[in-house]
Amino acid sequence: MIRVLLADDQALVRAGFRALLDSAPDIEVVAEAADGAEAVRLTRAERPDVVLMDIRMPGVDGLDATGRIVADPTLERTRVVILTTFDLDEYIFEALRGGASGFLVKDTEPRDLLQAVRVVHGGEALLSPGVTQRLIADFARRPASSPAPDTRLNRLTDREREVMALVGRGLSNEEIARELVLSPATAKTHVSRAMVKLGVRDRAQLVVIAYESALVTPGWSRGE
Repeated sequence: MIRVLLADDQALVRAGFRALLDSAPDIEVVAEAADGAEAVRLTRAERPDVVLMDIRMPGVDGLDATGRIVADPTLERTRVVILTTFDLDEYIFEALRGGASGFLVKDTEPRDLLQAVRVVHGGEALLSPGVTQRLIADFARRPASSPAPDTRLNRLTDREREVMALVGRGLSNEEIARELVLSPATAKTHVSRAMVKLGVRDRAQLVVIAYESALVTPGWSRGE
């Protein structure tokens, strides 16, 4: 059973999400929070597998709450998914950098929400190709500057760097395997090793590092 905590300051939104999630045979909502501080407290008490976290909440917002949860070593297995009204929320990149495993817009189709919870619980990042393209576009709009060398990348083999760049472009393990003529299991192993060597929680963090270290560059498109 996948245990979920809902954090949103709107009771009606929480009620809607709870009804949907509780209808799934493999998912249960274990707690609800109306603000970030309560979300952190309940996450520490309930140890959910997945937290669905709204960004804009009174007091401690979702961004701060996410950082507190990710920084808590006792919550290493908990994954945070950001909820937002708009898919171009200005805080999305900061949330991913801060440790969130992905994000969902609140008008997501019900079946997609259920699948998203399962995907994140399974260890994948909830980052569609469209999301990664918007993040790259965000970098392109920033003042031109040379990225600071990320010495952590020196820990990776050439193949692991190659795989990490493809993760940054939004490719799944299966797509990486086809691109590099590998088995999906081998592609998954390379991704896992890169995560361990870089000391990151999940795939979303690899995406962030790929952007910041210029393994993925502005202007790339999935159709190339």
